[in-house]
Order: sequence, then structure tokens, then C-alpha cells
Amino acid sequence: MVTLKHLHKSYARGEAMVTALQDVNLEIKHGEFCSFVGPSGCGKSTLLNLVAGLDMPTSGEIVLDGRSTTNLTSFEWTKIRRDTIGIVFQAFHLVHGLTAEENIALPLMLRGDQGRDISKRVDEMLERVGMTHRRQHRPAELSGGEQQRVAIARALAHRPRLLLADEPTGNIDSHQGADIMALIRDLATSGGQTVLLVTHSSQAAQMSDYTWTIRDGQLISRTPRKAGLVASW
Repeated sequence: MVTLKHLHKSYARGEAMVTALQDVNLEIKHGEFCSFVGPSGCGKSTLLNLVAGLDMPTSGEIVLDGRSTTNLTSFEWTKIRRDTIGIVFQAFHLVHGLTAEENIALPLMLRGDQGRDISKRVDEMLERVGMTHRRQHRPAELSGGEQQRVAIARALAHRPRLLLADEPTGNIDSHQGADIMALIRDLATSGGQTVLLVTHSSQAAQMSDYTWTIRDGQLISRTPRKAGLVASW
């Protein structure tokens, strides 16, 4: 589903060049749940942004679902995100003027879905994330955990094949974080999504099939999930 080949990313900071990723090679198969952990500034969020097409690599290649993304236009990347990728952010990024159900409907509308199809899918996602009773509430009227539930529903509403989650528990307490990670794993597993999770939380990472540790822009070690492990929060 996701293949990274000799991926490099460097930034200019004043007169200095800062290397965020160095020669990253990785293959994540369809349906796998992979997490990336490491200290702040190690390159894990940069990696996710490159896979999402929100930033471009300095060199190397990203292959999504068998298609090379090298030389894709901005329009082509937008279409990939609209059709193939769902993204959950730490800061939720809900549209504050829209209700919960309107936020979830947004990617479906952008894709061109029609009224009844949108309504049916929104109802389904609200039920899946336990937010049916809050459908008419706007983000300011929701708790952090509730906002993240709506954000997850929005990210999965268009049935993407790839879900990218960047610190999804970073702005909520540990109890809500446990619920959110269980929800992501349940929804992604039942929907067959491939999941890439970036997190500073070892507890969140335990929910994935395996975890890559990143240090100084390099993949250091791969740790599989222990059979029968229940994450301790």
C-alpha cells in the first residue's frame, strides 16, 4: 500500500540545511497498522506529511497503492487525498462554523456524492463513533475527545484505503486517548484500511501491528505488537 524508496527530506534554516529524513526505505502492506515513535524533531511528522502529499521529498520516491507519486501535480495530489487518503490531526482541524454532521459530510460533498448517499453515510459514521446525539453541535460545543471522534468519522467517511493519524491523542486526556485509539483500530480493522500512526505515546503505539522507532531522521528499529497485548493507559 505504501512504499518509500531512499526518501530524503531537508529544509533550509537560514544559511544552514536541516535534514529531517535520511534514506528511509519502507514497505507497508495493505491492511497493516504501523506506528512511528521517536523524540520531537526526529522526522516522524515529516514522514507522514510526505506520504500525504502535504510536503514534497528532497529526493527518493513514494509509491501509494502501486502508483508512483513522483512528479504528480498539486491537482493530482488533491485527487489522491480526496479518494484514497483520510487524515486525522492532533488539532482536530474541524470547520468551526459547521456542525458535527456537516463536518463529516464535507469530504463526501467535495467528492461529488449526492444528498441521500451523503446523509446515509453521515448517519452511519455518527453511530460508529458514538456521536449521533451530538450531530447538531459545533466544535466549540464539543469536548476534545468528542471533536476527535468527529474528526475520525470525517477522515473515514469517504472510505479511504489509507488512514494517516498524526498525534491523534495529543490534545486529549489519557482516558479519552485510550478510547480514541481503540476506536481507530476498530474502525480501520473493520474497514480494511492501512493505518500510519505518528505518536509520542508508547501506549498509543501498542495498538498498532508494529512500531518503527525514528531517530535523527532514520528508521532505527521495528517492534512487532505482542500477541494478546492490551495497551495500558
